[in-house]
Amino acid sequence: MKPTLFLSDMHLDPSRPDMIQLFIRFLMEHGSRAREVYLLGDIFEAWIGDDAVPADHPVLKAMRQLSDSGVPVFVMRGNRDFLLGDAFAETTGATLLDDPTAIELDGETVLLMHGDLLCTDDVEYQQFRAMVNDPRWQAGFLAKSIPERLELAKQARSESSSRNTQLAGERQEIMDVTPQTVIDTMRAHGVRRLIHGHTHRPDIHHFEIDGEPAVRIVLGDWFDQGSVLVYQDGDYDLQTVDG
Repeated sequence: MKPTLFLSDMHLDPSRPDMIQLFIRFLMEHGSRAREVYLLGDIFEAWIGDDAVPADHPVLKAMRQLSDSGVPVFVMRGNRDFLLGDAFAETTGATLLDDPTAIELDGETVLLMHGDLLCTDDVEYQQFRAMVNDPRWQAGFLAKSIPERLELAKQARSESSSRNTQLAGERQEIMDVTPQTVIDTMRAHGVRRLIHGHTHRPDIHHFEIDGEPAVRIVLGDWFDQGSVLVYQDGDYDLQTVDG
């Protein structure tokens, strides 16, 4: 059976053309041989609206080529590209997923998330996340000109970088998932396997929920870790993307 691929946190940006080319090459060489491809958020370093990116952008074209070839492409919004919308989906042929979304893999229900919803110890971030995912906030942001949106996005990235540096020196664990939130979320969805990104801490965690074995698989970012999760014939293999 063909593999199902899971990726997240590519953070594609014009300042890193090597990452863009790696992603496109991956879609063409590996995605084309997959059963399905799931992109679990932060495909882009910043997405300020579907209208700000031309339809012939090489990444969008590559995704369209893959979906047109018959490989279903599923996209979950991340904290960097939460404004991905219907026009993006129409251009790429991808299906947008809610966060979280449960899927079936050969009879097992698996929960997919970007991962930031699990970082509940970071109260300040969760408040920010709620604000920017409010439809009224998004409508106001998208009503601004593209230059205005670019400047606001630049400011937000700068503030985020400064805050991450501060937290790394104080309480780095606040930026990771909250274990009890993981358990509560998986229990609420009736699953024992969770796949997510966001934290940039690739690993496979084994634990128990109500006396039953459970697994949390974390995807890494592409800048430093370049991981992809390959599911095939009941096996989950967290691999490193070849550069």
